[in-house]
Amino acid sequence: MGQIVCRMADEGRCGAELIARVSPELTSDAANAVYAALDEFTGHADVVIDFSNHSSTEALLTYCTEKGIPVVIATTGQTDVERELIAAAAETIPVFFAANMSVGIAVLADIARKAAAAFPEADIEIIERHHNRKLDVPSGTALTLANAIRDVRTNAVFNIGRHENGKRTVEEIGIHSLRYGNEVGTHEIIISNGNETITLKHEAENRALFAEGALKAAAFLCGKSAGLYNMEDMLKE
Repeated sequence: MGQIVCRMADEGRCGAELIARVSPELTSDAANAVYAALDEFTGHADVVIDFSNHSSTEALLTYCTEKGIPVVIATTGQTDVERELIAAAAETIPVFFAANMSVGIAVLADIARKAAAAFPEADIEIIERHHNRKLDVPSGTALTLANAIRDVRTNAVFNIGRHENGKRTVEEIGIHSLRYGNEVGTHEIIISNGNETITLKHEAENRALFAEGALKAAAFLCGKSAGLYNMEDMLKE
């Protein structure tokens, strides 16, 4: 994903200009704006986009808060401690944090929220599919969708990977994860009251859509005051 972001920024997509590439897999070469660690870069940047790993969250936020640089966090799987660090950093700098950089997913979450409100007694199941190399289960996006539904169904309980015998409860939202091949990412929400069923589905066909979303988020952050922002905030503008 980082490579795709760099390529699209080099092409000037979303008005971006690439200032530096950072990855521990690279050999530092300041002459070509390539760095093995973020703190090796001492120049000016309007925003940092991170597509590395959630384990880098603390170092990333320390750098950005010290430099006063807004940051787009495009990783998933953050621990509770890392989420607390994100919230704390947002008191000092603009932070864009979304489980999925797809504008379509943000739209799907909004539709799911409205559908769940319209059918308060319906059973709800979420199925997410990803490639066989994805680490976190369930996906951050699936949890984002479930939490959007819980906005209107406040007593909802997440049943992640139903694996025991027994009747489903009225309060539960089932979340199921499939991992196979090179699946980019598919999220499906099934809402059924026994008389009618609504199926909402988003399919990511190319990983470039996540890079484009991150670049749009970076442009959105420029000029913003300190705070924690997400896709819904960006769609409001």
